[in-house]
Amino acid sequence: MKKTVRRSIAVEIDKLTNSIEDASTGALLQTTLSKFSGREKNYRRREWVFDWKKEVRHHDREVFKLIADQFPDVIQGLISMSDRGDHIFLNLIETAGFNRGKDKLFKGVAGNLVAFACKQSLESGYRGVVSFISKTKLINHYRLTLGAEVIAGQRMAIGAHSASLLIRRYFGETQ
Repeated sequence: MKKTVRRSIAVEIDKLTNSIEDASTGALLQTTLSKFSGREKNYRRREWVFDWKKEVRHHDREVFKLIADQFPDVIQGLISMSDRGDHIFLNLIETAGFNRGKDKLFKGVAGNLVAFACKQSLESGYRGVVSFISKTKLINHYRLTLGAEVIAGQRMAIGAHSASLLIRRYFGETQ
């Protein structure tokens, strides 16, 4: 029997924007989220912390990529989600290496990915509710930036109200 490795979310929510923002100019770029197959020409395993090709092979997960419309051949971030029947669970989130640290190119990537998960939850009839397991040191960060609440231990959830705010910010809509 395979042992399931439980990974926690450890991505920094650097800024909540209305899309993604050029870190040097403040200009907003329009984005598109679409399914990630793992066969994209522009995906290079060595440029990512997680093995996203492996993530795609899990039958209970969907992986999506975030692309800036202005740079359609560059993956800005990736997210893996599972439908738990009453909410969406975030397995992994990662921003591209060039979107991390003090010299990042774009801000708002992680927030955009989380807002997308909330939107998927809303469209599935789950009121936008999303849950995830946080690294201990980031629990307060997710409370403050995403409006997430601790459910138990390191498990956190973004409720309907906070999800609605994120969806409105990034997608300009709620249902």
